[in-house]
Amino acid sequence: MFLGLDVLSSQLSSWKDKALFTPGPLTTSRSVKQAMLRDLGSRDAEFIGIVKDIRRKLVSLGAGAEEYTSILMQGSGTFGIEATLSSVIPQDGKLLILINGAYGKRILKIANIHRISTVELTFAENVQPDAETLERTLQSDPGITHVAVIHCETTTGIINPIEAYGRIVKQHNCTYIVDAMSSFGAYPIDLKACGIDFLISSSNKNIEGVPGFSFVLARRESLASTKGLARTLSLDLFAQWEGLEGDGQFRFTPPTHALLAFHQALLELEQEGGVSARGARYRKNHEMTLSAMQKMGFKPYLKPQDQGHIITSFHYPDHPNFNFQQFYERLSDKGHVIYPGKLSYADCFRIGHIGRLGVADVKSLLSAIAKTLVEMDIKISEKVEE
Repeated sequence: MFLGLDVLSSQLSSWKDKALFTPGPLTTSRSVKQAMLRDLGSRDAEFIGIVKDIRRKLVSLGAGAEEYTSILMQGSGTFGIEATLSSVIPQDGKLLILINGAYGKRILKIANIHRISTVELTFAENVQPDAETLERTLQSDPGITHVAVIHCETTTGIINPIEAYGRIVKQHNCTYIVDAMSSFGAYPIDLKACGIDFLISSSNKNIEGVPGFSFVLARRESLASTKGLARTLSLDLFAQWEGLEGDGQFRFTPPTHALLAFHQALLELEQEGGVSARGARYRKNHEMTLSAMQKMGFKPYLKPQDQGHIITSFHYPDHPNFNFQQFYERLSDKGHVIYPGKLSYADCFRIGHIGRLGVADVKSLLSAIAKTLVEMDIKISEKVEE
C-alpha cells in the first residue's frame, strides 16, 4: 500500500527521533536534515563552491592558516584513518602507536594489514599513555618515522595530552598523526602548537553533520612529501587532495547530500559561538549526567582528571537484577539511545554528551534512567562512592 504525499508529509512533520546519547552518529538539527533535501550534481559550480568553503572552514577551525590544508574522503572516520596510514608512511617507514583503547588497537590493525612496520606502546584503558615512555622509545629506536595517537579515546572517554606528545615527536623529527575523531569541534586544537602533521575526524561527530565522509587536516609540507606513497587507489590521500585543489572535484562520486548537511552544520557551529561554545554545552551535558548518575549509585570508570566531556563510561551496577540489554531496550523504548561498553577488562556502558542535545534532553534521559531502575527493581544509591 502506497501512502499519498500529503499523508507521508504529515507523518514526517510529526516524527520525533530518539535522542542519541552516543559518540556518533548523533542527534542533528532539523535544519541540518533539511539541507539534504536537495539534489546537486557533483560537477555543479554551486556544489564545488560548497566543497571549497567546507575545506576552508575546517582549516580555520584548526587554526591552520596557510600552513595547513584539508582533504575530504568518502567513507566513515575509519576510512580517513586508513587513507592516512596507507598514504603517508613509506615502505621503509616505521609507525609508533600509543594505545590505550579500542581505537588505538584499530590503528595497529590497519597498519598490520598494510604491512607497515610498527612499534606499539600499550597502556591500560583508564590511563593516559606515558610521555616519558614515548620519549625513551623514540630515543632508543631512530628507525621510527611516524607516531600516531588518539586524542579522545572513545572506548572510555579519556582525553590524551596530544600537545605534550607532539613536542616529543617533533624533537625526534617524526611525522605526527592524531586521530581527533571524537574531539575535533568540541576541544580547541591548534594544529601548529601541537606539531600535528595529519589530523583525522569525520562528518558525524562534533560538527553535528551526518555520516558520509571523513576529513584530514594536513600540513602542506608533510603532505607534499607523500606523493606516490599510497598503497591503494581510492584511499590515496595525496591524489584526493590534488583533485580537490585542481578542479575542486572528488576523484570518485562524492556524498553530495552529506556534504550539504555538513556545510549547514558548520554554519550552525559558527552561530553557536564556535568550538569553545559548543564544548561548553557538551561539558554542561556531561556534568549534569555525571552528577545525577552518581547520585543514583552509578560509578564512573575514569578518574575525574582523565575524563573528557565527550562520552562517559559507567560501571555496571553491582546488583543481581541489572541486565544491560534490558536496561538499554527500556531506555530506547522511552526515546533515549545510549551506548554499550567496549572495554577489555570491565563491564561498562557509555553515555555520550555530544550532538544537538541540551539541558532538557539530558534531564529527560536521567528521568528515564531513574524510572527504568524502578521498573527493574534496582536500588544502588547506597553503593555510591563520592
